Amino acid sequence: MPDNRGDVQDAVEPYGYRDMRTTQRNAVTLTGNPTGQPMVFAHGYGCDQNMWRHVAPAFADSHRLVLFDHVGSGRSDLSAYDDDRHSSLGGYADDVLEILHENDLWDVVFVGHSVSAMIGVIAATREPERFARLVLIGPSPRYINEPAGGYQGGFDKPDIESLLVSLDSNYLGWSSTMAPVIMGNPDRPELGEELTNSFCRTDPEIAKKFARVTFLSDNRDDLLELRTPALILQCSDDVIAPTAVGEYVHKHTAGSTLVHLNATGHCPNLSAPEETIDAMKAWL
Repeated sequence: MPDNRGDVQDAVEPYGYRDMRTTQRNAVTLTGNPTGQPMVFAHGYGCDQNMWRHVAPAFADSHRLVLFDHVGSGRSDLSAYDDDRHSSLGGYADDVLEILHENDLWDVVFVGHSVSAMIGVIAATREPERFARLVLIGPSPRYINEPAGGYQGGFDKPDIESLLVSLDSNYLGWSSTMAPVIMGNPDRPELGEELTNSFCRTDPEIAKKFARVTFLSDNRDDLLELRTPALILQCSDDVIAPTAVGEYVHKHTAGSTLVHLNATGHCPNLSAPEETIDAMKAWL
């Protein structure tokens, strides 16, 4: 499996302090200002910590940067995947909390993209004393529409079932088809290619299981329990987390701030890093 973590480290290193403490399970990397407020970056489905290389360096002077890979992604320890533990987003939230414990991290700014936004919400409801703020990029607490309750998640249940069948039968083919759609910048095909390559670097068997956990999850109740201040960054033309979803998250998360980005697609950390950084800095 390619070593992409060095790309992130190389991007961060010119901005100051470089430290390397790595836990085998999640390939944790600590960089930035060793006395600064911890800022934890959590990547989305099919990605790894390298996806933050355009965003993380902007905070290296002021924050202690913590990057990691979910089990199954990047340089994580594949043998650490546990069918029971990782059968829900709560298991991934426990992974995050263990990273905070092992590195004695408090007053954390947690930056979660896509599914990791909900992982961060769960972690912050379980141990709120460790978190100062959450930055939720393209969050979705429920991808499936619930017409009876008036909830619009963006997908009908048959759509998700079809997506999962396609993913199970041909993960690489699904990746090459879906990545450009998720990226949402057809005029910049190199972005879709990068996301495709990232999907292809993810362990396919774990990715199939993680897809089910991601797209079948329902974390709407977790939003109601959250008391940590949260910034919601909503992209335009996001097929994975439409505008209505971002507005739902804002409405049901106490004390949250919703910012609509001009960026299109689902991955502004790649397609519009400067706008993403500016929105984060203005709120922080």
